[in-house]
Amino acid sequence: MGVPKRRKSPSAQGMRRSHDALVAPALNVCPQCKESVPPHKVCHLVAECGNVQRSKPHNPTAAVKKTKSKKK
Repeated sequence: MGVPKRRKSPSAQGMRRSHDALVAPALNVCPQCKESVPPHKVCHLVAECGNVQRSKPHNPTAAVKKTKSKKK
């Protein structure tokens, strides 16, 4: 197995580690329940909230209630 002959200088060590920094995930706030949600994802509380980021509501029980009320 290969072993380095000399230790890395602090500059070379820093340049190698420059890409190792952690980045916080991008999060949006749900307009209905105020939860933090990743962009373009369904809200965690779909049953209560029913909000999909930048799309139509995804609450199946709400859709059933709307169709029943329209038929009356």
